[in-house]
Amino acid sequence: MNKKTGLYIHIPFCKSKCPYCDFYSKKSNDDEVETYTQRLLELITYWGKKAEGRVITSVYFGGGTPNTLGSERLCKILKAVKSVFNVDDNAEITTELNPNCSHHFDFKNLKESGFNRLSFGMQSANKKELKILGRSHTPDDVKSVIKKPRESGFGNISLDLMLGIPLQTKETLAKSIDFCKGCDVEHISAYILKVEENTPFYKKKDCLRIPDDDAQAELYSFAVKKLEALGYYQYEISNFAKKGFESRHNLTYWECDEYIGIGPGAYSFFDGKRFHYPRSFDKFYDNNIIQDGSGGDEEEYIMLNLRLNKGISFERYKERFDADFPDVTKNKAQKYADIGLLTIDSKGIRLNANGFLVSNSIISDLM
Repeated sequence: MNKKTGLYIHIPFCKSKCPYCDFYSKKSNDDEVETYTQRLLELITYWGKKAEGRVITSVYFGGGTPNTLGSERLCKILKAVKSVFNVDDNAEITTELNPNCSHHFDFKNLKESGFNRLSFGMQSANKKELKILGRSHTPDDVKSVIKKPRESGFGNISLDLMLGIPLQTKETLAKSIDFCKGCDVEHISAYILKVEENTPFYKKKDCLRIPDDDAQAELYSFAVKKLEALGYYQYEISNFAKKGFESRHNLTYWECDEYIGIGPGAYSFFDGKRFHYPRSFDKFYDNNIIQDGSGGDEEEYIMLNLRLNKGISFERYKERFDADFPDVTKNKAQKYADIGLLTIDSKGIRLNANGFLVSNSIISDLM
């Protein structure tokens, strides 16, 4: 079959929980970390057999905070992945890290084991904004932590940047973007803060002074223009990269390719089906999986690909579904082209930066 597939491994531990975070994680302790690692290794073997004949083109360790496992365990897990999955020689292999991990982390071991991309959760280069977000690192920690993997040979590093932080202004955002440029990273993910239910931020949202929708839109537009002026082109609504450094794992999701997610709360799209693990350690340990139905149909393909700067290719659509792109959807898209939110031509449909701001509404209408 040799079908390309991504692999996501969830590390559900943090030293402390950020007040805005809704990802499934808990405070780490040595016993539970070791128990989790051992069960994870067993389920990696299980999924490796399921994926026989497939080529793994990207591996992504997300969280939580993967560095809570330590470099030795992360390398052990990756070794297990390589032993049971057919991992492509040129696969992109990423782990997320907290910027204050540099004092106790072996980047050389990570590189030698096969990791070739790092993603640091910076969020802001402004100390006041970091404090509001409950982050434990400083901008100096970010500068310091990037030096060590560079010395170990890492040539692909990403920083997370958050937009719409309480009290954030264009000036403070510009400072954070300039900071990223000064670190000379290859990739930047820039997400608008979304206040999720069941988080401390949600409970006090009325007094947080979060920028309203219009202010968030202005911050987003400002970030897009500034990042592109600095050499980071937008390839997806929230992702920017130097040419050739687009996250292949991100593209697996947005191009509607298949992937396996292992860990509590992790989602999969595999063999045409979507399913996920519940947000529970016990249910994950029991390999309890919730089925979410079929995936990858025409509507889902259109919805996901419109998140990309390159948008929908009519040629790729026909190759995948053996059918022409529907005229009714083209006609709906034309009205958004007429008001400058997207481009539609003989090759396909592409949202622009203004269209990305209201992408949910546009995509919903096109469906």
